[in-house]
Amino acid sequence: MSVAIVVTIVLIVLILLRVPVAFAIFGSAILGLLMLGGVSSVVSVFEVIPLSASSSIALTAVPLFIFMAYLVLESGALDALFSSARILVGRIRGGTGIAAVAAGAGFASVSGSSTASAATLAKTSTGAMIDEGYSPRLATGAVASAGTLAAVIPPSVLLIFYGITAETNIGKTMLAGLVPGVIMALALGFTVWLMAVRGHAPKGTPFSWSEKLKSIVGLLPVLFLFLIVVAAIFFGVTTATEAAAVGCLGGLVLMVLRGRMSVDALRRAVAGTVTNSAMILAIVVAAKTFGHVLAEARVTPALVDAIGSMTVAPIVVLLLIMAVYLVMGFFMDQMAIIALTVPITLPLVTELGYDPIWFGVMVILLAEIGLITPPLGINAFVASRVSGVKLETVFLGSIPFIVAMLVVVLLILFFPEIALFVPETASAQ
Repeated sequence: MSVAIVVTIVLIVLILLRVPVAFAIFGSAILGLLMLGGVSSVVSVFEVIPLSASSSIALTAVPLFIFMAYLVLESGALDALFSSARILVGRIRGGTGIAAVAAGAGFASVSGSSTASAATLAKTSTGAMIDEGYSPRLATGAVASAGTLAAVIPPSVLLIFYGITAETNIGKTMLAGLVPGVIMALALGFTVWLMAVRGHAPKGTPFSWSEKLKSIVGLLPVLFLFLIVVAAIFFGVTTATEAAAVGCLGGLVLMVLRGRMSVDALRRAVAGTVTNSAMILAIVVAAKTFGHVLAEARVTPALVDAIGSMTVAPIVVLLLIMAVYLVMGFFMDQMAIIALTVPITLPLVTELGYDPIWFGVMVILLAEIGLITPPLGINAFVASRVSGVKLETVFLGSIPFIVAMLVVVLLILFFPEIALFVPETASAQ
């Protein structure tokens, strides 16, 4: 256990020093291996783990879904999505902000990237809201929080990553985020309306019924692509990886139909995919190595025994674990949190009688909150940089949305069937 404590402290220090996450995990893992068995232990582990960790067939879904997201982004479909949602919402107070949330949910349905979603939303909607008279706090807070929906609404790269780490069915794990994601979007939209009623936004712009009917056309491409991917997984027609490949084809078709197909656009999509995929793969290999150190130090069995000897109710233990995830999200990358903690916490949670797929949704929902909280809330940084609004204003504007997110987390906590209904009825492979 002393080895686990030392490597964990070293890992935290390296992360606080802003060492890239994969290198921080690798560095602390190598230290742990040296403490456990010397140089020979390091060599033997590195002969096996990098290949075994990176050769999982489930991992192929990650770069494919990332590529699909970049293709949709390059097609400009999100711009049309926001414009259509803005027209459909009409005269509702805070309508443009609600449209931004709706566009965030729509983009999340064909993208697994929260950061890309937040950046694109900030470009397309923040300026429009501020020009209409929205307070900068509400405009940027709504955009930053709406971007987080890509973390839970399928196809979510974080949920896929959790499924790989927890060794759950990837298709069912993805589908488990569908209903919670929709509820989260509704909660964020309601928060925008509530803030608007309190004077942070003007009345919405009315549009005619003919304009609303025409605007539906802007929603159809993204909706159609989402239905194809999710339906293919739900009915077991394809695996998650095959559905991702179909989604990539759909993204290419969307680029052609919208006249955005070009060599430069494809180069940007491929470059973004390779960069993000390499980062994820590095974290996977590093986390597997770190997990080996913890396994050799027998951390998980010790924690399971300790939990088993406690006399408190399982819900108390679960709440403590959730609190730890919430706090970790303030300081660490969400993917690193999953890679490092799930091998330890999942056996505890299943020992308490909770479903591993449901737990994955809870972890992702808590990770969403970390995307808009200081000091490392990356979506807040993105919204600030793109919109030109001060970072502290974005963080202040995010507070009401954080409260809404916590309410949804508690709802899923006490009613797990909300997350489990879809995967339990699905025929996902």
